[in-house]
Amino acid sequence: MKIAQVAPVWESIPPQRYGRTERAISYLTEALVRRGHEVTLFAAGDSSTSATLHAICPSSLRANHLLFPDAVVSLLLERAFGTHAGSFDLIHSHIELLGFPLARRCPTPVLTTLHSRLDLPELVPAFQQFCELPLVSVSDAQRHPMPLGNWQATIHYGLPRDLYSMHARPGTYLAFLGRISPESGLEQAIQLAKRTDMPIRIAAKVNPADRDYFQQIAPLLEHPLVEYVGEITDEEKNDFLGEAYALTCPYEGPEPFGLVMIEALACGTPVLAYRRGTALEIVDDGYTGYLCDTLSEMQKAIMCASTLDRHRCRAVFEKRFTAERMADNYLALYQLLALKQEDQLVTQSSFPINHAVAISDV
Repeated sequence: MKIAQVAPVWESIPPQRYGRTERAISYLTEALVRRGHEVTLFAAGDSSTSATLHAICPSSLRANHLLFPDAVVSLLLERAFGTHAGSFDLIHSHIELLGFPLARRCPTPVLTTLHSRLDLPELVPAFQQFCELPLVSVSDAQRHPMPLGNWQATIHYGLPRDLYSMHARPGTYLAFLGRISPESGLEQAIQLAKRTDMPIRIAAKVNPADRDYFQQIAPLLEHPLVEYVGEITDEEKNDFLGEAYALTCPYEGPEPFGLVMIEALACGTPVLAYRRGTALEIVDDGYTGYLCDTLSEMQKAIMCASTLDRHRCRAVFEKRFTAERMADNYLALYQLLALKQEDQLVTQSSFPINHAVAISDV
């Protein structure tokens, strides 16, 4: 198939450091190319891919600090859904609701994967307006607040099988990976470390919108058990997660998909999370980690985490959360949507002829 992947231009594909959405787009794109499909990636010019890169701008908007980023975004929309749309069998959009108006008018089938939270009331009118557009969720929990969407499937993220290596021996510290925000549960993760007298290493990004919150909790990072290492690369994640005793994910807000959880499983590291949201779809309680209702329960679970089979964690990753599995699921959906489009075109082209004959007969 000839497939377009339309990525956000705020980060490169893949991102240099933090970037859940951009990382997933990269893994999917590379897996599709390995299967022999003709893939074009619409993205920032500093992206790295085996697909054909259609660079919208020289580098990501995060790196550029442009005064008028909308100028670049408008080029992305025009080129992906307009100028070049006819070159593809299917366009896969990853730019959230931004592409909806053009997707509706595009002659090429457009599938949109939503990577962000959907529990915000301001989203409802947009979903009502574009209720016919085919959508994919990255977890069942993500789509729960928005049942009116035209959901085609839930397709979990996947990682390249060889991205991380198996670490058979548990380490001596807890790991926290992701970003620092009020919803991330970092304060509870630090409290957990204090209660268990276990060191915690924190590798996390601070978004500009969360700077005030970071300043507020900065004193917590001075505790002797706490080590804040900032953002890390994929290469650094391998040992950061693999050498941890367990990954802590006490999320307090809606998380569309816990990518860090499957990264930990790929390293053989069990996950400790609250019994909510995407953790229910990723963590097998008592098998690859523990799902807890309170911080006290998580504290007790830490004492049992060393008994979990780390090889089993890795085996679950290989069965359920590889990039190959993700690509297979998407390809099945691509082909289905392309066939539907062909059927619609056949129906539309035959209708005027039959109609004309009917008038002639009269």
